[in-house]
Amino acid sequence: MSFRFSCPINPEIEQFVVNNAIEFARKKLSVTYFVVNEHGKIAAVFTLAHKAVEIGSANLSNSKRKKISRYAILDLESDSYTVSAFLIAQFGKNYAVDEGKGINGNELMDLTFEILEKVQHDIGGGIVFLECEDKVKLLNFYQSEKNGFMPFNERYSVNDHTKYIQLFNFF
Repeated sequence: MSFRFSCPINPEIEQFVVNNAIEFARKKLSVTYFVVNEHGKIAAVFTLAHKAVEIGSANLSNSKRKKISRYAILDLESDSYTVSAFLIAQFGKNYAVDEGKGINGNELMDLTFEILEKVQHDIGGGIVFLECEDKVKLLNFYQSEKNGFMPFNERYSVNDHTKYIQLFNFF
């Protein structure tokens, strides 16, 4: 099995995989899954964690409010739900793998949800969230009909001067 991982379009993922994934797993902060292709090469990675998140109710439809209330508590003062959710913390393909031997984003998302559904079966829950850079291509991918993520907040990172959009989904 080859352990070379490169993600030039998102150096943060590459840095995490190379420098932090093992330590985060040891500390039980997250688990990184390595997707290996039929040639024994790492085709992609995704990292899952569990985290409390606040989702404002103002932009939620009544049906989404009803659904989220099964997993969350509404804070009337802030008009937001606090929910314990699964976090897709890292999500990316390995560009060090030869063309045609990798994996596409939808296949990687399907694998991610396979794991999440197994965990959900064991411990419950039903909300997953992630953050992505405020880029049209990424937002279109996550918000596509197939993936179904919905934006709920944004944050600006002073460290890397980047705006991140926070999105959530039910499963």
